[in-house]
Amino acid sequence: MRIPFTKMHGLGNDFVVLDARTQELPRISGSIAKAIADRRQGIGCDQLILLEPSESCDFRMRIFNADGGEVEACGNAARAVALLHGEPARVETAGGQIALSPADGGATVDMGTPRFDWEAIPLAYAMDTAAMPLAWEELGNPMAVNVGNPHAIFFVDDADAVDLATLGPQIEHDPVFPERVNVNVASVVGEDHLKLRVWERGAGLTRACGTGACATAMAAMKRGLVGRTATVTLPGGDLVIEWDTDNRIQMTGPATEAFRGTFEWDEFA
Repeated sequence: MRIPFTKMHGLGNDFVVLDARTQELPRISGSIAKAIADRRQGIGCDQLILLEPSESCDFRMRIFNADGGEVEACGNAARAVALLHGEPARVETAGGQIALSPADGGATVDMGTPRFDWEAIPLAYAMDTAAMPLAWEELGNPMAVNVGNPHAIFFVDDADAVDLATLGPQIEHDPVFPERVNVNVASVVGEDHLKLRVWERGAGLTRACGTGACATAMAAMKRGLVGRTATVTLPGGDLVIEWDTDNRIQMTGPATEAFRGTFEWDEFA
């Protein structure tokens, strides 16, 4: 059975998108998602995105990381899907409903409301999520935010100087984060301007992380480091994050369709 796919990216964070809204596809397992994501023997991507019918929204978006694990949210993928869908839509995700509004070359995504209480992150036990009394080598006192998925944010003088390839997996798998965590290191580089690098849970270092940009902006706003609208510069480019008056996160940025193709299902099953 040959399956059509669309290869897309948001600021270099890349996706294979499968559309099961109008055609029935075989069941996606973690092992199949991992095989498709493999950059040497598969199609190659940071995340596999599956679009399905939804009873509560216009459609459902499921997200599988490169390690095969299914996760709750992906902001860059949401912009890519908005571009692919081509019109405003409400979308069901495991992290809650989001709203997409495509624009020329990208989209604005209503990512919902941030959650700061320890049980919503979730953490293994109660603590102050605004400045967690924890440290991993030079990284300490992070803020924890859930924006559909869990994030720990560290503010440092120079985000580029942190050995995130080493510290990222240590923090991601620390028992204090029972569902693991995305690890963000950020620096304030100007008025309402942040520089960010992210170790993504289940994907590792990527060129951009939309939910990471949202979580980091929320943390910076809560700490008074930036105003209610901020530009977040990632290795792949810029996102604009606004915390609106309804307590909702608005993320705006580009997305790109790279190419379309088909693959033989049995090669990955």
